[in-house]
Parts: sequence; structure tokens; C-alpha cells
Amino acid sequence: MSKRRILITGGTGQVGTELLRCHWPEDIELVAPARQELDLCDCDRIKSYIAAGSFSAVINSGAYTAVDRAESDILTAWKVNAMAPVAIAAATKDSGVPIIHISTDYVFSGAKNSPYLEEDPVAPLGVYGASKEAGEQAVRTGNPRHVILRTAWVYSEHGSNFVKTMLRLAKTVPGIKVVGDQIGSPTSAVDIAKTVQKITLSLINHDAAPTGTYHFTNAGEASWFDFASEIFRLRGSLRDTSPVLEEIRTFEYPTAAKRPANSTLSHEKIEADYGVNPRHWKDALSDVMASLRASEVLREDER
Repeated sequence: MSKRRILITGGTGQVGTELLRCHWPEDIELVAPARQELDLCDCDRIKSYIAAGSFSAVINSGAYTAVDRAESDILTAWKVNAMAPVAIAAATKDSGVPIIHISTDYVFSGAKNSPYLEEDPVAPLGVYGASKEAGEQAVRTGNPRHVILRTAWVYSEHGSNFVKTMLRLAKTVPGIKVVGDQIGSPTSAVDIAKTVQKITLSLINHDAAPTGTYHFTNAGEASWFDFASEIFRLRGSLRDTSPVLEEIRTFEYPTAAKRPANSTLSHEKIEADYGVNPRHWKDALSDVMASLRASEVLREDER
């Protein structure tokens, strides 16, 4: 059986890891090169790698995601988040294959009082958001067969994320201060990966599959404080005590980069075009916490 090859950048990241764990059709071969083999700071290498790879699609889940560090590490952030998509879009267009590009809520200012639509004006607040918005423009103009998937507040049982930070802090401090005036939708990398898989297979199986910019997060809204509260509610059965959570405002927790006050994204377009109906963030979180419960992360809490 002839294999259809799909390139995944950022294969060790949260979404990349879950993409590799998805159940794919037997005729699909996933290629997720290590950084030493495909450095996203090297545009010439990106172009030659894709040109030689005979890929059916490219999923760009690689990104520079250290939001605060990006404020000082500007060059690297722009190389990975903006220039790499330029090279990927050009190479995929030349090869005649689609690109699926993961983006972020940080392209918006957060000033809107309702969920953001795909066509709402972008207004990033910092280097990370600006570099990701530039990457979107590169994909949008560089290859007409593209899907840009914006998401937000990503977490999983892998890597560094808010859930694992809360669980780590719970072992060392009696109280945790958490921001309560930033609103978004906590989103499981598992659910993002399943959505990306569905879109990717549609694009490689059907020339007329929908393209453009889409939003995907888990359903429902929460503040970071709400998110933390649910994490510790789910964790509660493992310990008699949990750290005391204190709700604070953004100005009480200064960071190098400004965050959007509202990160909620509308799902109407992806529901209409791809039949994707996101489950509630609490349901997704419960599954991830169950996975962590079976791992060292939460087993250590029981000792």
C-alpha cells in the first residue's frame, strides 16, 4: 500500500505529541523530524526538506510559545512564528499540498466583550501575538490551500502548561494567587489534535474541502481562577487538603507581555464547515486529569 506522508512540525510540543498519538488511517505515514533534522529557524532547510519529502500535507504545530521571553528574544520568536511559516507556505504551494497552521488567540487585543469571530480585526499586544499574526499572513497569502486554526489556553498531560504548573505549585506552597479577570476557554491538546486530524484528512481527500481561518477551543468560558479551581476540585480526591486559591486582578500579577482580557473564540464557522462541535472544557479537563492520575504527576500526591 502506497503511503501518504504528512509532515508535522513541532512534534514534541503539546499538539504535536497528541497528533502522533491519534489513530490515523493505515495509508498515512506521519513524519515528525527532531529539531536537529528540521530547525524552524532555518528557512532554506525548511524549503528543501518539504521539496524532497513527497508530502501530502504539512501540519505546522511548531511555534515559539514562551510569551514573556519573546518580549526580549524578539528575533527568535519572529524566525519561528513568522519566517518559518513564510518558508512552509511557499514550499507547500510549490509542491501543491495543503498547509494546516496552528495559531493563537493572542492575535487579538482582548478588548471585545463577546467571542471573537475569524474576521474580527487583529491587534496583538506583544511580540508573541505579533509574530503569530505575521505567520498567519504568510500562510494566508503564500498558499491558497490553507487552514489556519486559532486556539487558546492549551494544556495536556505533556510539556509545560497551566494544569501542570498548578499541580507542581500545590506540592510546595500553601496558597496560590491566580488571575480572575482574564477570560478564555481552557482547551485540551487532545481535542485540538483530533480537530486538526479531521481537517487534514479532509484537505488531502477532497480538493474542494473548506479552507481559510477557523477558531477552535473547548466550549464554555472560564477565568484562570475558575480553571485553577476546577483543577483542584478534580485533584481533591487524592489529598485531604489543597492549596488556598486567591483570586487577583491582572495588575497584581505583572508580566513582561500583556495578555488579552478576553480570549474567547467563536466556533460557529468550524461547526458549519467541518461539523466540529467542541465539548465543554470541564469534560476535557476531567479526561486529562484522569490521565495524569495514572502517571507520576498525580501519583506523587498520594505518597
